[in-house]
Amino acid sequence: MTGLRLVFDGFFRWIDSVAATLVGLAGWFASRRTVQFVEQERGTFVLKGGPGASRLVADPVQIADGKLTEALPEKVAALLRGSRAEVVLRPDRFLFRPLPLPKRAGEFLDGIVRSQIDRLTPWSANEAVFGWAKPQDDGTERMVVTVAATARAFVAPYVQALTRLGIKSITASTLLPGPDPVPVKVLDEKGHSVLDLGRVRTALLATILVAALGAATATVAAGIIGKRLEKQQDQLARQIASRRAAALGGREGSLDAATAALRALERRKHESAAAVIVLEQLSQILPDHTYVTELRIEGDKLRLVGITRDAPSLIGLIEQTQQFTRATFFAPTTRSPNESGERFHIEARIEPSFPPRS
Repeated sequence: MTGLRLVFDGFFRWIDSVAATLVGLAGWFASRRTVQFVEQERGTFVLKGGPGASRLVADPVQIADGKLTEALPEKVAALLRGSRAEVVLRPDRFLFRPLPLPKRAGEFLDGIVRSQIDRLTPWSANEAVFGWAKPQDDGTERMVVTVAATARAFVAPYVQALTRLGIKSITASTLLPGPDPVPVKVLDEKGHSVLDLGRVRTALLATILVAALGAATATVAAGIIGKRLEKQQDQLARQIASRRAAALGGREGSLDAATAALRALERRKHESAAAVIVLEQLSQILPDHTYVTELRIEGDKLRLVGITRDAPSLIGLIEQTQQFTRATFFAPTTRSPNESGERFHIEARIEPSFPPRS
């Protein structure tokens, strides 16, 4: 169960990663236009066309109660719709707290800072917006991270006002006080996203499920169709074999009786043992003191019954010839008082006298 759970967890993490990547790419391709709202006084902002660009409107704009106090010119409003806004807030709106940490904690800053917000500031992690500057090395095995935080309720009206303008995404930042002010991002709010992460995740899961079902259906269909084709192929093979056999049978039936009889005699000649040749061979190999009282030829088997002085030697004599093989006793050798030798019962295989034609 643990291994299966790990597989499912890894799969869903991969789905989340792909969905986040698609949402990010969609947002990146949808609009690359960026505008800046730089706070001058509390609630008063200078509207610029982007970092380092000139003002879009001559007079500062004011935001109060989650909306602009005055309407923007139509050209500027059209420019803001679908764009990305960077809100740069005054540093005096934030608390800055140093947080000493081991250098090895650099990979886990997000979780560490989030867990320390309620200790460093009057707010909890859910009540605050916060960020941190690049860690500074103190010359030891530790580093110092400067955390900037303020109340979420302070930033929320500005986000609400910019969202009403049709701005797609909003980031809020401030400047870390010092000789060289360093920007610190404290909020990254998605306003009107081109794609919703949850919907993208659901669409990916549905796509994978449909693909899996399609693959399973195709596999089952291929198996069923393959079995049907195999059955049809077997039926065709049987029909072809039946017709071929019928054709061969008709061809053999057309042969005249003389040819059929000649073939039968020739087959019998090659398959049957010639009795005359068997007798000739036996007369040559059996010693003078051996008498055969019974001889039988049954197919390719020869059976001998008789009397001899040395029955075991007959086995070797019989197998020395090319005419007989596999000589053996098929019954016990006996000796009777009224007989001058041993009574033997030998069986051997007869090799064909005429080898079959190739």
